[in-house]
Amino acid sequence: MTYAEFLERSHFSRDELLAMAYGRLVSDAPDGFSARLPTPPMMMVDRILEITGDGRRGRIVAEQDVSLDAWFFHCHFLGDPVQPGCLGVDAVWQLIGFYCAWRGALGTGRALGCGEIEFSGQIRPHDAVVRYEVDIKRYQELADSAIAIGDARVLVDGSEIYDLKRAKVGVFRGIDYPDYPWPSANSRGGRIET
Repeated sequence: MTYAEFLERSHFSRDELLAMAYGRLVSDAPDGFSARLPTPPMMMVDRILEITGDGRRGRIVAEQDVSLDAWFFHCHFLGDPVQPGCLGVDAVWQLIGFYCAWRGALGTGRALGCGEIEFSGQIRPHDAVVRYEVDIKRYQELADSAIAIGDARVLVDGSEIYDLKRAKVGVFRGIDYPDYPWPSANSRGGRIET
C-alpha cells in the first residue's frame, strides 16, 4: 500500500502486520520511515481491528489468537503453562509504536516505560483470543522524535486480566541498526541521545 493509504487505514490484517514487521508494508515510504513490528514469534498481535486518532488522542483495538503450541507455553512453566505477563505488556508497547508510525512519526520506536501495571488474571493454552484496548492519552511530535502515552486493558476471552497506566513509546530518528550483525555507529546500546 502507499504511505497515504497507510495513514488513512482504520484496521490492519495479520498479513499487513507481517509486512510491517519485514519493512514491506508501505511501497513509497518517506525517508526516515523505519518503524517495524517485531517479527514472529515476538510479534504479539494478529490483527488491528480499530485505529483512530483525534488531535493528541487516539485508540487502538487489536487481537491475538491464542495458540496451544505457542513457544512460551513450552517453557513458562513446565507443568503450568501460562503466557508471560511481560509479553502482554510488550504487545501494548508494540501497538503504541505502530500508532506513532500510523500518525506519521518518522524513525524507530522504543518502549520508554509504564507507570503502573496490574495483573488480575492469566492467559492459558486453551484460551481463544487476547484483546488489547489502548487509549492514547497523548501523542506529540518533536523535532527528531515523537512520543505517545496510553492506558490499556488486556482481556482474554472477554475477561480483563491486565490494566496498564501511562505506557510510553518514543520514536527516534537515526537510531536504527539496519546493518546488523556488522559493527556500525548504532551497533551498541546505551542511552538514546537524539
